[in-house]
Amino acid sequence: MDFFGTILWPLKWAVEAILVAWHWLFTSVGLPAAGGITWMLSLMGVVIVVRSALIPLFVRQIKSQRAMMELAPQIRKIQERYKGKRDQLSREAMSRETMDLYKRHGSSPLSGCWPLLVQMPIFFSMYYTLSDVKLHAAAGRGGVGLLNAELTQQFNDAKLFEIAPFHQTLGDAWAAGSTATIIILAVLVVLMIASQFYTQLQIISKNLSPEAKTGQAYQMQRIMLWVLPLGFIFSGVFFPLGLVLYWFFSNLWTMAQQFVIIRELPTPGSEAAKAREERLARRGKALNSQGKVVPMAEYEAEQRRLLEESEKRKAQQPKRQQPMGKQRAKKQSQRTDGSNGPSKDDGAAGAPVK
Repeated sequence: MDFFGTILWPLKWAVEAILVAWHWLFTSVGLPAAGGITWMLSLMGVVIVVRSALIPLFVRQIKSQRAMMELAPQIRKIQERYKGKRDQLSREAMSRETMDLYKRHGSSPLSGCWPLLVQMPIFFSMYYTLSDVKLHAAAGRGGVGLLNAELTQQFNDAKLFEIAPFHQTLGDAWAAGSTATIIILAVLVVLMIASQFYTQLQIISKNLSPEAKTGQAYQMQRIMLWVLPLGFIFSGVFFPLGLVLYWFFSNLWTMAQQFVIIRELPTPGSEAAKAREERLARRGKALNSQGKVVPMAEYEAEQRRLLEESEKRKAQQPKRQQPMGKQRAKKQSQRTDGSNGPSKDDGAAGAPVK
């Protein structure tokens, strides 16, 4: 066993356990043990279990990405305030203000990466499990856990659509001259790339406010929208068919999950938020100040109350005096002095009569 295989041993054992459990379930209802449909559904079951466990992290990722986009204008202001200042104190001050901003809003540049970072060890465990199937079947032994020698042989013999072996890569299919397997793998890679592209497109096209679309984070998202598919093209050539299927199913899960979150928890001011408000209005409902869905009558009553409170606060605030220029202040002072002091008529009236 190599170095990475040793490190990933516990995860490989867990992946095999989930895979075997789903395989047992499907064979119990009458599906063939070595059938391609059985093992494909078992791989889909692994995706369901893994992605269900990652739902809290996924929700946190969406909120973090939203917060990062919304904070982009404020971060840009901090950077502009320290623009051109390269001394150590200025850099530390800029970093401190930026981190304080993240802390106040409960966000972090790394929090949006957690779901991907958590998935990667599981993904590599799947890679090693599926890559070892062919070797273990040839040696007549099983995996590291519940995937015993018999199941390993069944998995090795299984074929998608009874054509393409799950353990075969695009390179293997090309070397073997298996045109049907090449076509199946190529179609799956294209679908995998398309699903990943659409998943990212959902965020930057529907779930960002106009202010967020002016920040640097938005530009990075647009770049990643086109860069990520290139990585999938590379991986699609070297990954076994079973792993390509797993990643495609995982992308479908992400796409559907993200669609629900964007639809029900959109970023304020985004197109998705406006669409949700329109849907609620057609049903006679609206969002109150706490973000809860309430009947339209309750929403309107709340808006009237908030307007009255705002007007009352304005009325209670001391009136701001109009700024006065020097000339005007001087004239007013002279006018005041003239009204308080004795006038010419008063002087004449008080003078003795000769």
